[in-house]
Amino acid sequence: MYFSLVPDINYDKKPISYPFSESDFIIAKNFFRRYQINPDIFDVAVYYNKYTVENGKRLDEIAYDAYGNSQYDWIIILTNNMVDPLFSLPVDDYTVGVMAEEKYGSETYSGIHHYETLEVKTGQKLNGIDIIALESGLVVDETFYNSNFEYWNGTSTISIPGTSAAKPVYNYDYEVQQNEKKREIFVLKSGLINRFVNEFKTRVLYGECSEFISKKLKKVAV
Repeated sequence: MYFSLVPDINYDKKPISYPFSESDFIIAKNFFRRYQINPDIFDVAVYYNKYTVENGKRLDEIAYDAYGNSQYDWIIILTNNMVDPLFSLPVDDYTVGVMAEEKYGSETYSGIHHYETLEVKTGQKLNGIDIIALESGLVVDETFYNSNFEYWNGTSTISIPGTSAAKPVYNYDYEVQQNEKKREIFVLKSGLINRFVNEFKTRVLYGECSEFISKKLKKVAV
């Protein structure tokens, strides 16, 4: 379905076929035509449902679950800004391990990828809510980890070792984290599918330019 909506290019073949005096052209799909979702229409969370992807689930299966039509997989790709759909969905733990070992070798389980902060509370509250001196999950360097972290608890300056304010994240654990981030995606609510397709059809067309032939065809010389 997706490729039927993508406009064409009039591709200039080289060399010129003898005995013609002009270039030969072939019509091909413009696979490099990029489409960005109109933020004024589709960038509101109320338009989406959160979907948890199971290991081994394919995009066409997700599309069928969400819309009853496996051919709408391209909508999921666009709405989730998936650059490479083959690597945009989670895999099982075994595959994560294999891929990590290919990437890091002997440093897979012992090598430190980076350091992340741990949550540090001041011990004070504001309107019944704990005041946080340091948020968790911030990426820091080894110097931070090996130094002291200081913060104000409301009455005095407190100093704690960096090992209490941050933790090392090993290469394998980092790859597991990245894999889990792929597990939660957003699917456009089914009632908005027709609106999305119409928006796509309109915005993917060509505008006036020097290579313009029609709204669905332009010339590209090589």
